[in-house]
Amino acid sequence: MPVITSIDDLKRMHRARTPKMFYDYAESGSYTEQTFRDNCTDFTRLKLRQKVAVDMSDRSLSRQMAEMPVTMPVALAPVGLTGMQHADGEIHAARAAEKFGVPFCLSTMSICSIEDVAAHTTAPFMFQLYVMKDQEFLAAIIDRAKAAKCSALVLTLDLQILGQRHKDLKNGLSAPPKMTLPTMLDLATRWRWGMGMLRTKRRFFGNIVGHAKGVGDTSSLMSWTAEQFDERLDWDKIAAIRDMWGGKLILKGILDPEDARIAADFGADAIVVSNHGGRQLDGALSSIRMLPHIVRAVGDRVEVHMDGGIRSGQDVLKALALGAHGTWIGRAWLHGLGAMGEAGVTRALEIIRKELDTSMALCGERDLNNVGPQHVLIPRGFLDEYPIV
Repeated sequence: MPVITSIDDLKRMHRARTPKMFYDYAESGSYTEQTFRDNCTDFTRLKLRQKVAVDMSDRSLSRQMAEMPVTMPVALAPVGLTGMQHADGEIHAARAAEKFGVPFCLSTMSICSIEDVAAHTTAPFMFQLYVMKDQEFLAAIIDRAKAAKCSALVLTLDLQILGQRHKDLKNGLSAPPKMTLPTMLDLATRWRWGMGMLRTKRRFFGNIVGHAKGVGDTSSLMSWTAEQFDERLDWDKIAAIRDMWGGKLILKGILDPEDARIAADFGADAIVVSNHGGRQLDGALSSIRMLPHIVRAVGDRVEVHMDGGIRSGQDVLKALALGAHGTWIGRAWLHGLGAMGEAGVTRALEIIRKELDTSMALCGERDLNNVGPQHVLIPRGFLDEYPIV
């Protein structure tokens, strides 16, 4: 077993052990992938301010996210097809998050169903919802999330229309996958992955297949999904979903100060500054660039979280310094899952916690709740490209 010291180490293992089409699904963006790259590289432009000769003992990383206590402000973001990165992937990730004391959010497009994850965990998890046109399915899946005692509904707002991801099209990623000769050879050589898939019964979209009208197997799933994303989603429909749910509501996919103010007026429990990991509107600014503008726009009227580009504990610290109350990671924990299953997700969280703790201390802080703009150096022009409205 190699010595694993960074998320990049897990990423290399993930790439070696997972079929190309599923690894590329995780590690790609839309169109030119400019926003996908900027999400990470913009973090490197921010520098931390080192302090010395201060008491660094008795440090604390705990706080609350949407009134939920967490051991550190890092949630496992919803990722579709997780169960194809590693057999029973959503269950492994939810277990790791529960043991670590951080939130896990299950995607609508997960392989393991809401009921699967609930049966294998004891702590409540969040459920992410894509709004579909089929009102019967929409009401039913919200009721299923209620029955599973999900702690919050995370409503994704930035996928009414699917951004084109070139790698997925070239790899023939579909449900079921297109079995070209290169694909079959790739699947055959990932023997560790293949053995896991042979041992599990969970190989389909458990929240949809058998639950949506006309979707009895994967052959009918793609056409149903392509037709179902609701292009007419607006604030009135969001209000109707809020009323159907009746619990904590987190709005994910906010990237504009005006939208953030509307969400605050709407009464969301939290918003997530996000560009869908660079997988939707290519050419949009990175999440970390937009974060301070959105924090300034809403003040303390709504809790602001962010995702996109976080690959280390230092990235988490920088996001908190720029005003985020919490952070969400997607690819970082997915690389751990693809590398080593539940143990890999745990290792990813350990890496981030260690980096966050050490970096906070070297910046002269003992309590994460005191981290702010005084701990980060922002380059000239970093915040000047977006007009404040």
